[in-house]
Amino acid sequence: MGNLRAIADEIGATLQGTTEARISRVSAFSNAGPDSIVFIEKAGSIADAIASGAGAIIAPLGTISTSTPLLLSKHPKLAFAQAARLLTEKTEASIHPTAVVDRAAVGKDTFIGAGCVLADDVVIGEACTIHPRVTIYSGTTIGNRVVVHSGVVLGADGFGYVRDGATGEYVQFPQQGTLVIEDDVEIGANTTIDRGALEETRIGRGTKIDNLVHIGHNVIVGRNVVIAAQTGVSGSTVIGDGAVIGGQVGMGDHASVGPGVIVGSGAGILPHKKLNGPGEMFWGVPAKPLKTYLRELATLAKLSRRSSEDS
Repeated sequence: MGNLRAIADEIGATLQGTTEARISRVSAFSNAGPDSIVFIEKAGSIADAIASGAGAIIAPLGTISTSTPLLLSKHPKLAFAQAARLLTEKTEASIHPTAVVDRAAVGKDTFIGAGCVLADDVVIGEACTIHPRVTIYSGTTIGNRVVVHSGVVLGADGFGYVRDGATGEYVQFPQQGTLVIEDDVEIGANTTIDRGALEETRIGRGTKIDNLVHIGHNVIVGRNVVIAAQTGVSGSTVIGDGAVIGGQVGMGDHASVGPGVIVGSGAGILPHKKLNGPGEMFWGVPAKPLKTYLRELATLAKLSRRSSEDS
């Protein structure tokens, strides 16, 4: 547990307000508490940060609070990442003689194959099949009747870093969220699904994921989605119920694929791009409605023929 003054000194922030709060973790607004610290990048978000109930807030210079202590920084997101690293630094391992150490919880009629690793606090429901050589990190919850094929890694850290402009160092942004796999999901061999950064990654009920798919942190995949092989889904993307994602699709961060949308193989979805319209098919790089994509291909073919004829 960290003293606010000590945390401020370590991350180079200016402490404003009381030093009485004792901080043990970083968090999102949604799961903040008196023992956690949150961050904002704009002073205008201070009211929401205070309302979260966090014990302290990392905020931009010039931010004012009359209640919650502030750690003021030129780069709040970087300071937040540094605070997270400080609060999670490991000390010498020890177990108190009176401690009770829990392991994973596995439901009735679930099969766990050879060579699997289930970390502490993993929860697996009933009638699941976990094939050999699956690794499941702490903080992962799996529903009922889920099938996980060999080589899958569930709940690993997401790819999130904050660059320190002064030193060039990349500091890992906190990767301490959870991963939830709902009922009746099937996950293909050698697929990886990252845990949330501060909140959760979630795979909806009935979704089927092919081999060699990567799903980044904070991604929300709806129910009954189909995702084909070699697709990469960047962090904080949302895929709606019933969407169909072809093979080798690449999705930028914070993209959105609406319910029932079909994305053709090899398509590229730009960051923050929204593809909407149930039953609408998108193709190409960047992804466009299929009719637009085919029309542009036809136009390019005509131009190519004219160029050949003129030469």
